[in-house]
Amino acid sequence: MSELPDISVDQLKTLYFLGIGGIGMSALARYFHSRGIDIHGYDRTETVLTKKLVAEGMKIHYTADPKAIPEHVDLIVYTPAVPASNTEWERIHEMDVPVLKRAQVLGLISRNSRTIAIAGTHGKTSTSTLLSHLLKMGGIDCTAFLGGISLNFQSNYVGGDSDWVVAEADEYDRSFLHLRPELAAIMSTDPDHLDIYGNHGDMLTGGFGAFAELVERKIFLNHMVLTDYSGQTEASRFGLEKGEYRAENIHVESGAFVFDFVYPQGRLEALRTPMPGRHNIENATAAISLALEAGVKPESIQPALLKFRGIKRRFERIFERENLVYIDDYAHHPTELEAAISACRELFPDRVITGVFQPHLYSRTKDFADGFAAALDKLDEAILLDIYPAREEPIEGVNAEMILEKMTLKNKEIQSRQSLVSALKNRKTEVLITLGAGDIDTLVEPIAQMLRKE
Repeated sequence: MSELPDISVDQLKTLYFLGIGGIGMSALARYFHSRGIDIHGYDRTETVLTKKLVAEGMKIHYTADPKAIPEHVDLIVYTPAVPASNTEWERIHEMDVPVLKRAQVLGLISRNSRTIAIAGTHGKTSTSTLLSHLLKMGGIDCTAFLGGISLNFQSNYVGGDSDWVVAEADEYDRSFLHLRPELAAIMSTDPDHLDIYGNHGDMLTGGFGAFAELVERKIFLNHMVLTDYSGQTEASRFGLEKGEYRAENIHVESGAFVFDFVYPQGRLEALRTPMPGRHNIENATAAISLALEAGVKPESIQPALLKFRGIKRRFERIFERENLVYIDDYAHHPTELEAAISACRELFPDRVITGVFQPHLYSRTKDFADGFAAALDKLDEAILLDIYPAREEPIEGVNAEMILEKMTLKNKEIQSRQSLVSALKNRKTEVLITLGAGDIDTLVEPIAQMLRKE
């Protein structure tokens, strides 16, 4: 990783964000805007999130226009999701202004704060959001950059007055190697982003292993990851039934998951969490471990857990009546799909579960088609949408049919985004779950409206 420039946040007056509408970019924009900095930005699509940024006082345009970039800018922040063909790049390259990726800016912030970073191919957003909530409820007024919209804070950015910062440590493009956290956790290290790392081995050593070495005080490792880790950073293990920090006696009681939290200093018994699924118990175990390490008192954990409302698009209950439940989830990796579907099964063991999945990225579909098929086979009925490309160009032979053909499930089909709502209207649904990280979220409200009218 190249050295970051010596930039003082206190001296910044105007920032420009190329791709401001992303969940990570918008959180950074909100952070700087809260410090009185003038924020300008471009994104290709107006969304609910960008409308909120404008309402908060930021200036955003949606058609690439080099002239829309202010003359006097102190820093330009960009996301790799914006292609090199975007016409604003030519103007940006002409300007004598520092240009940094989102991850580099987060790295600058982490070096001037007491940062807690959450890494992992999945579990980052749920864990960091719960951790931020536990810290706030426990008397630590943290700042947080979240990968989703917290339903408690109604934002992906949480402002705070203490030195503590919670941040997600993104493995994509080795972004997390810019961070210098005091505390950290690694939730999972399943193969992903192989277009960046080449193979799983390099992802483990050159990615997550290198990240662990950057942690200054202590890192919490899921008991299943980096099992041969022998770095200089102090490490403790966490997990379900295993590790020095672990959840035990896990069971469902009156519609909620209940567990005991065991750690070297003691035991917290019968903790209740409204978040469904064993994967969320694992996330809670990591969040509790980090909160206690940061100084939160044990007695504040249970009251905070009970008040945690979760994250938008993380097993979010959109609509519910006696004979129908509609859930929306961001799952876009086979392991995440399996976790969400398994949570449905545990909560609704006697109901028919219908899943709608939008694959995210051609490369991910190509790498994990078998895993997607196996996870979706655990549904009773499956509907696939076309692949959401995001930053990628199509790959020949890679499409939603590729997954469908590998599935053994009988009740499976492909629908377009345009036909989905009508297709759902003509079937009797008991439990419906929409899954994916692309633009499937724009279908959530139309589906909910259709279900309310039934």
